[in-house]
Amino acid sequence: MSRIGKKPVEITKGVTITVGTDNVVTVKGPKGELKQAVDSDIIIEVTEGVLEVKRPTEQIRHRAMHGLYRSLISNMVKGVTEGYTKKMELVGVGFKAANQGNLLDLALGYSHNIIFEIPKELKVATSQEKGQNPMISLEGADKQLIGQVCAKLRSLRKPEPYKGKGVKFAGEVLRRKAGKGAGK
Repeated sequence: MSRIGKKPVEITKGVTITVGTDNVVTVKGPKGELKQAVDSDIIIEVTEGVLEVKRPTEQIRHRAMHGLYRSLISNMVKGVTEGYTKKMELVGVGFKAANQGNLLDLALGYSHNIIFEIPKELKVATSQEKGQNPMISLEGADKQLIGQVCAKLRSLRKPEPYKGKGVKFAGEVLRRKAGKGAGK
């Protein structure tokens, strides 16, 4: 039995969950509204401040989806109440980040600046303090969307293993290599 799937999702105050046609779960809260399509075999029951995800059989496919959909719905509930924040750091000489609304202007050591459009569901903020690396902060209700945008930003200039230059998550520890001076 799935340990995660068995655990009920507590619906906090101010959050409404509705299960529509075609098993589409809609979660509304103070920070926005999120929708997730759930497989038609999975049963979702909402009762008195608690949501339970149940599976019809013990098939491998049903067992796999049981915990998945419970986690996705739990993330949606947390997202519309508290929201999610990810911070990214730009490590490198001359690396800069600036934003105008949801347009992010990045200088990452290429011959040109990269203009990156952040989805309207997310809020972006940049900061540059003296003696510190430039920071990009993404905030929103959708955990999947934030992770996807962060992965795309990171792919623009991945951190390299020798000096650690590139776009990385704040607090991320990189595996470093010694370089060619280590063999002597």
